[in-house]
Amino acid sequence: MHFTVICYNPVICALLQRVADVGIVESITLKNFMCHSLLGPFTFGSNVNFVVGSNGSGKSAVLTALIVALGGNAQATNRGSSLKGFVKEGESSADVSITLCNKGRDAFKPEAYGTAINVDLRITREGLRTYKLRSKSGNIISTKKEELMCILDNLNIQVNNPVSILTQEMSKYFLHSKGEGDKYRFFMKATQLEQMREDFVYIKSTKHITEDKMSQQGEELKQKYQEKMDRYKSLASLDEMHSKLEELQKQMAWALVRPNKVEEAEQKYKQIQDQLEGITQRIQELQPQCTQLKTEVQKRNSLLKSTVCLKVYSPHILRQEQHNLHRSIEANRKNLQIMESSRSNCLRRFGEHMPALLSSIQEAHRKGQFKQRPRGPLGYCISLKDPELALAVEVCLKSFLHSFTCDNYDDEKVLQGLMARVLKGGRRPTIITSAFLSNVHDTTSRAVNHPEYPSVLQALEIEDPVVANCLIDQRGIESILLIKNRTEARRVMQRGNPPRNCNQAFSVEGDQIFTNRTYTADQPRAKFLSSDIEEEIRHSQGELENQKAHAARFQQQMRNVEEDIKKNEGLLKRAHTEQRMIKVTILHFMKGYKGNWLLRNDTYLFMYLGCVSCVVSQNLKVMFNHSVVQTSVAKASEICPERTEVRRTAKSLDSEISRLKTKITTQQGQQGDREEIVRQYHEALTNYKDMKHQVKNLNNFIKTLDNIISMRLKAYADLRRFLSARCKYYFDSMLAQRGYTGSMTFDHKNETLSITVQPGAGNKADLSDMRSLSGGERSFSTVCFVLSLWAITEAPFRCLDEFDVYMDMVNRRISMDMMLKVAASQRNRQFIFLTPQSMSTLPETDLIRILRLKDPDRSHGAGQRNGEEEQD
Repeated sequence: MHFTVICYNPVICALLQRVADVGIVESITLKNFMCHSLLGPFTFGSNVNFVVGSNGSGKSAVLTALIVALGGNAQATNRGSSLKGFVKEGESSADVSITLCNKGRDAFKPEAYGTAINVDLRITREGLRTYKLRSKSGNIISTKKEELMCILDNLNIQVNNPVSILTQEMSKYFLHSKGEGDKYRFFMKATQLEQMREDFVYIKSTKHITEDKMSQQGEELKQKYQEKMDRYKSLASLDEMHSKLEELQKQMAWALVRPNKVEEAEQKYKQIQDQLEGITQRIQELQPQCTQLKTEVQKRNSLLKSTVCLKVYSPHILRQEQHNLHRSIEANRKNLQIMESSRSNCLRRFGEHMPALLSSIQEAHRKGQFKQRPRGPLGYCISLKDPELALAVEVCLKSFLHSFTCDNYDDEKVLQGLMARVLKGGRRPTIITSAFLSNVHDTTSRAVNHPEYPSVLQALEIEDPVVANCLIDQRGIESILLIKNRTEARRVMQRGNPPRNCNQAFSVEGDQIFTNRTYTADQPRAKFLSSDIEEEIRHSQGELENQKAHAARFQQQMRNVEEDIKKNEGLLKRAHTEQRMIKVTILHFMKGYKGNWLLRNDTYLFMYLGCVSCVVSQNLKVMFNHSVVQTSVAKASEICPERTEVRRTAKSLDSEISRLKTKITTQQGQQGDREEIVRQYHEALTNYKDMKHQVKNLNNFIKTLDNIISMRLKAYADLRRFLSARCKYYFDSMLAQRGYTGSMTFDHKNETLSITVQPGAGNKADLSDMRSLSGGERSFSTVCFVLSLWAITEAPFRCLDEFDVYMDMVNRRISMDMMLKVAASQRNRQFIFLTPQSMSTLPETDLIRILRLKDPDRSHGAGQRNGEEEQD
């Protein structure tokens, strides 16, 4: 390779030797790139470089490699649609090596790279692109494209800017473009005004997205805070219910103590005793006469009582008991069917429609109706490490076994719709809504850690963090112990020093043990978490058979009772008849002996007998009430030492206490652990306050950003107007050197650029659009436009491919002179011109370098090799 210099005019001759500036191309080498086996290495000068060669010699390959190696895409080169198209046919990869100058105060990491940066690119046959960024000494500093982008940004290299690198295809497109909008876009892209505008649009869009996102997050956080606050406030109502329950229990204790009934019984006893003493003497004389009548009456009364007792077994009561028994049998039969069907699908334990519901959830998730797939039923998503703890865990989790959990309220609405469609008429599971996390909560600070007994969390196998977090948040399973032995559980929890962070425990029988009380489980066996389904089926079958046998015995007993009732109804009828006959006999006797002393004495006898009966009854009542009152007072004093005036009956109080307990249990089950609710409320309150503070700061920032954007937009408009004016000035100056006149009209509102040129005669002819010019005149006008853009833009190097296409010798000479003048005025910039012309008339100078490429070898289709061996 031989390069020569010229002194084309006095301006060029006045150029002095200079030091290369940062960012210029020092050399480039191509291997197996496009159709060339080897091109280069080519060493470029610091100012003006001409790459000369005939068509097919590799000029455009050098320019294309420069674009691709410095991060440009394949489409920007107009030489291919993908990178793999640049690999030479028959080769596995292509290599490009470029050396960039890294001198001066704007050098990039000079302590690492030194005074030059070597960019090595390899493109594989598959179209993969890999980089090696080396220092001047050859050490690899980085292999990341991000590092290359930082280098290009620091050195202000813009390979996709048509003014920095104007390819032959882009030049032809511009020459033949008929649209004024295309010229305007060319101007905007060359001056980077388009990039600035896109940045402004992106900033505004990002600002709006941020505002919307913050607003949405703020609403979600506010809603979550409101929910936690409502649950927190509901604790107050729960406290009120506990206080009311305690007061009712105190009233109940004293309602059972009624001493006033003793006083009333004693007073009545005294009155009857006085009456009895008045007639005792007269009655004693009548004893023999009354014996016979008394005996007869007792016989008939005994007969009457024996028949009446049969009425206790009312058919209506028996039929009601029979109906309840059949309902229990039917419920157990249905439960047995569900358990048998769960042999093939254990999901049916949680309801016969549960498989259909999960299938609907999967289908809806596949269609994108859920943002996050709901989880549930929660009992289906867990398993036990120790099967013996099945009943304890079931009693602990209760309704949570059937619950589902959703990530957000939109998903909850979708799930509710699916449940309404699939579970028609059935009881719907509870839906717990809380944001899904990918990791299980860190419960180290609040979990119980006992050396002998596991917590519920430790006893479960839970693969899904969402399920684990839900049970931690809603039930606090990390703070509940499982202790198999009931006595041991009471010893651990109720000896005054329970384990740290533990508020309750469960025994293997399902007993719930707190530090001050114990509740017995209301179910004998596990229904949902049992690992041995066959054992559960056998147990249910046995229980069902026992119920059927009981029903059969009950049916036989009912038939016997009905037969007894029928037999005794006749006997009762006869007894009533005989009783009426006795009464008639007595009446006849009394009428026959009216006024008789015996009648009067009979009256005394009946009075005496009545008084004796009352005295005995009242005496027994007094003795019993004394004993009951003493016991009741002792019990009531233990519950409420201070006696309370009670105006309500014990039955009324007991009914209200039962309702209140049920309400408290239900609300506690819905709310979960009290300490956890308080913690979640304070956490939500803190987050909400933090969010409000962040929103306030963000609003202040956005307000400041709006002011900055307004200022920048005004500066952008001023810069666009200034660059437009400078571009028109330089364009007119360039045309004048050829004796042309022209105009350049910018319409920034409609984004159009109108260029008109008149060659030669000046104002003797009207100005014409560039499309009406000859090929050479259009090429010259294009050069003038490009040079005017060079004058108002910044870049370390400029590349122009076949700038003199369609030019005649006169326009080529003038254009070259103009480009060299621009180069002389911008000595800190590098210019690379690609041309098929020989440039043999250029004299020698140190600031102008000519790189001559070999003509392509077309004799046998071999790939071209072109190095620096040719000289002239």
